[in-house]
Amino acid sequence: MAVHEGYEVIIVGGGPAGLTAGLYCQRAALKTLLFEKGLPGGQIAISKDVENYPGVEGITGFELAEKMLHHAESFGLNVAKQEVVAIKTGQDKHTVELANGDIFRTDALILAAGGSARKLGVPGEAEYLGSGVSYCATCDGFFFRGKTTVVIGGGDTAVEEALFLSKIADSVSLIHRGAELRASRILQDRLLSEPKVRIIRNTVITEIKGDNKAVTAISFHNTESGSRGEIPTEGVFIFIGYSPNNQLIPAGVRMNEQGFVITDEKCETNVPGIFAVGDVRQKFANQIVVAAADGSIAALGAAHYLELKKAGAK
Repeated sequence: MAVHEGYEVIIVGGGPAGLTAGLYCQRAALKTLLFEKGLPGGQIAISKDVENYPGVEGITGFELAEKMLHHAESFGLNVAKQEVVAIKTGQDKHTVELANGDIFRTDALILAAGGSARKLGVPGEAEYLGSGVSYCATCDGFFFRGKTTVVIGGGDTAVEEALFLSKIADSVSLIHRGAELRASRILQDRLLSEPKVRIIRNTVITEIKGDNKAVTAISFHNTESGSRGEIPTEGVFIFIGYSPNNQLIPAGVRMNEQGFVITDEKCETNVPGIFAVGDVRQKFANQIVVAAADGSIAALGAAHYLELKKAGAK
C-alpha cells in the first residue's frame, strides 16, 4: 500500500461531467488526477447518436466521449484507469482508497460517478439479462435483426432506442406506464411517423417470460382498462431512467430520498471541499450538456475553495 499526497483535486468518474471538470481544473493550473475504472465517457460512450450537444453535429456518443477525453488530456489531465473503493472525508484532506490498496489524499474532491440503468424489478428480468433483456439497444440491437422487440419507457432515451431498433427489428412495441410520453416533441413526431413502431400506453410489465434459454414474451397489466395479457417478443429493452451510483458517497454528505447528492449552485456538497456533478447530483434534467456544465462549475468552485483555503493558511 502506498500513500500519495500532493494532488489538489481528485475526480472520481470519467463521464462528460468528470472530464469537463478535469479540463477546467487543468486550465486553472490545479494539480488534478481523475480516476475512471471503465470506459471514459460513461453512458454516452455506448450511445449511438448525439444530436443535441451544442455545436457538435453528426457524432456518435463514443466519438464525443473520445473527443472530451483527448481535449482534457491535451491540457495535461492525468487519467488513471483504477477503481475507487472508498472515500473518507477529513478536516484538512479527503481520502480516496483504490482497489489495489493505494491511498490518495487531496484538498478537493469532485464526485462524478454517474448513474446506472434503473431496473423494472419484475420476475425474469435478471434471469434473462443478456438472453433477450437489455438496457442498451445500440449495444445489442444487432442481435435482434428481423425479430420482434419491446421497448419499455416513455422518455427521450426510450424513444431514441425504439427508433434505432425500428431500423433493425421486424417490429417494435413501445410500452409506457403513463398516458403521455415524456420524450421531446421532435422525437415523438419521429416515432409517430415510424410504421414499424406501435405505442402501448397506460401499461406496466409484470413479468418477462422465457424458455430457460431466451425471452419469449412479456406479461402486462393495463392500468386504465384493468386487462392483463401477454405480448410475444424476442427482445426486451428497458429505459426507465437511471439511479445514481452513490455507493462511494462518503458518510456525512447529504442526499435526497432518491439517493442523489444535494449541492449548492457551485455543485458543492454540505461537506467543504467535496463537489458532486453529473447524474449523481440532484437536478432537474440529466443531459450531456448539463453534466458538462456541472463539471465546469465544480472545477471553478474547487479552484475558489482552494484559494480561500490557502489564504486562510497564511
